[in-house]
Amino acid sequence: MALDEMPLYDAKDLSVFTEDFAVAEDAKDSLRHLRNEFIIPTKDDLKSKKYGPAEKITSHDSSSATPREPEPCAYLCGNSLGLQPRRTSEYIKKYLDTWASKGVYGHFKELEGGLPPWLHIDDAVKEQTAKMVGASPSEVVVMQTLTANLHLLLASFYKPTKDRYKIIIEGKAFPSDHYAALSQLAHHNIPACALVTITPPSSESPYLSTEHILSVISQHQASTALVLLPGIQFYTGQLFDIDIITRHAHSLGITVGWDLAHAMGNVPLNLHDWNVDFAAWCNYKYMNGGPGVIGGLFVHERHGRVEMSSNNNRPGGHADGLVSNASEEHITYRPRLSGWWGSDKSARFRMDNKFVPISGASGFQLSNPSALDMTAVMASLDVFAMTSMQALREKSVKLTAYLETRLQHYPNGEVPYKIITPVNAAERGAQLSVLLQPGLLDSIMETLEEEGVVVDERRPDVIRVAPAPLYNTYSDVHRFVTVFQGACKKAMKGQHEQKKSDMVEGGKNSHGWAEVK
Repeated sequence: MALDEMPLYDAKDLSVFTEDFAVAEDAKDSLRHLRNEFIIPTKDDLKSKKYGPAEKITSHDSSSATPREPEPCAYLCGNSLGLQPRRTSEYIKKYLDTWASKGVYGHFKELEGGLPPWLHIDDAVKEQTAKMVGASPSEVVVMQTLTANLHLLLASFYKPTKDRYKIIIEGKAFPSDHYAALSQLAHHNIPACALVTITPPSSESPYLSTEHILSVISQHQASTALVLLPGIQFYTGQLFDIDIITRHAHSLGITVGWDLAHAMGNVPLNLHDWNVDFAAWCNYKYMNGGPGVIGGLFVHERHGRVEMSSNNNRPGGHADGLVSNASEEHITYRPRLSGWWGSDKSARFRMDNKFVPISGASGFQLSNPSALDMTAVMASLDVFAMTSMQALREKSVKLTAYLETRLQHYPNGEVPYKIITPVNAAERGAQLSVLLQPGLLDSIMETLEEEGVVVDERRPDVIRVAPAPLYNTYSDVHRFVTVFQGACKKAMKGQHEQKKSDMVEGGKNSHGWAEVK
């Protein structure tokens, strides 16, 4: 069954709204064992002001001194920061032990029971990373951070000319993407007005149809050099049609890059088959690598080729926009901001200052990557390797549909919110963005935090709820909706009482009753 044909849960069946239903669905989940791979903070952990896990609290029941079992929080914030895999601390301890016992030899020595040598640790994560983005291992590399990678890629792929110089982005792009695009224009002495933003055709909805996106690209085709779009829009959670948009831009001779921060580890990707020019992502959201951890990038194989020919067969200089080194052999490759870790590994330590780029995405590396960061990413990738993106997507679609059905059922009162994420499952990932009535956000977030329910906010009035299929459950969703709707009623009541109080005070003032000096 196609995603856009998958039925929602039957809202007429009132059992759907019970805790028993959620528990039963969890029992049927074939991926439920993956939750055990993660450390779920408890309510006490979140409330504690001390470093580390909260101490277990002993029951007040005089007949028993057994510590009570701590209650895990409902963590639905993997779109902002994923939970810590249990194996992360184990892997990092191996890294620390290697550093402590081997020193610099940790770069090169294969150790029984240890992690890959640091010299090769970037290669060790390629295969699983490639599976997750639908690419060959040579087309991906784990390096730098998201915006740094975007700048490195734009330095290589944004080649403005007199006729083609514009960059097209999405109007509500994440600020960092917006800043990166503007600074690239400034770097080339091109005015900021060359940044074209795709905005919704209606002020009533943030939705961007594929047709609308294609029409804006077509409108500016003659003067556009590059399109940079998010795979999933961070604010609304809308999943863009990467395949169709890429094909359309290419048909017009435009280079296309993708920010996959909210798509990586969330939805299946097929970057190679979609013919994407380049992409970048972070590894701390659905990828669970830890805050600010090293990111990754994709460069299609056609852009990563390194060709060699003798001086007798090829002239020096630049050809077809490619770099050609003058030496005994001509080395022709796509220009980039180069660093020594992107140079041929076998010659890396010769220190002869002859840059011979590694073929593929690895040739875009700069410095040696943080082995600590790589170790954390490896721990999460090994959890992903226990399943497939397709299996995770199937669970995610069902879990998000359950969340949507629960939110649409608001008993006893006016619904003080609306979902602004597309209803079509094929146009969204795990995240639903909920737009609240003005003035309710602070009160609702305070209640959610007090009850150990973790989501995030985008001011002034949006909360983002993301049931990540690796570790979230139907019970998590049930608990969120129960607490959230209770918080809505509490906030509405408080707002109503405040309005009544303001009206009374206003009435007093109008008659001079409150004018006490």
